Amino acid sequence: MAQETVLIVEDEENIQIAVKYNLQKEGYRVETAADGESGLELARSISPQLVILDVMLPGMNGLEVCRSIRRDATVPILMLTARGEEIDRVLGLEIGADDYLVKPFGMRELIARVKALIRRSTVAAASPSQPAARVLRSGDLEINVDSHVAMLRGKTLELKPKEFELLTLLVENKGRVFTREQVLDRLWGIDFIGDIRTVDVHIRWLREKIETDDAKPERIITVRGVGYRFEG
Repeated sequence: MAQETVLIVEDEENIQIAVKYNLQKEGYRVETAADGESGLELARSISPQLVILDVMLPGMNGLEVCRSIRRDATVPILMLTARGEEIDRVLGLEIGADDYLVKPFGMRELIARVKALIRRSTVAAASPSQPAARVLRSGDLEINVDSHVAMLRGKTLELKPKEFELLTLLVENKGRVFTREQVLDRLWGIDFIGDIRTVDVHIRWLREKIETDDAKPERIITVRGVGYRFEG
């Protein structure tokens, strides 16, 4: 089996060295970069199985690098931030990061998250597509599950993979309330150890794309204190 490659983009040398050493002990091939531009170039040239990306980098910051990587690839991205501010975490999730850690962090926790992210990515890539085409309809919204295409009023919606999966889950279970935990278990897997607000972020993205007024949603309804449901 080919060795899985992890790219570390981190300008603090002591952290870079420590993370690289521990990942290599776990059997991963590790490449490193100390600034955003070099990290982005490496991500495009070596196609790693995971990117560990610091938010605060010289030159191009981690959020910009994350956004650029996500335009081209679905590789899992684990963001590191030295600040405990919520804005870093939420911004990272909004632009496509899969998980984050706040410095200082324990090496065991980092290794656990790396393994979980790579495992989920590998399972998703190996999963066979649906054997029979399924088309879900709700008013002017149509979802072709087999071809992975969603259309609203005849126009194709530009949805990220998890957005499509979330919309499909809600539409095919119209009227059923899903808690955030249930959504995470179904779409991210039971070993997901990131922020539960990942679900809220994806719900917001979907509302912006399918609601007439995302501030007053009529399709994806919030059930206060419980979760979300889809209304036709």
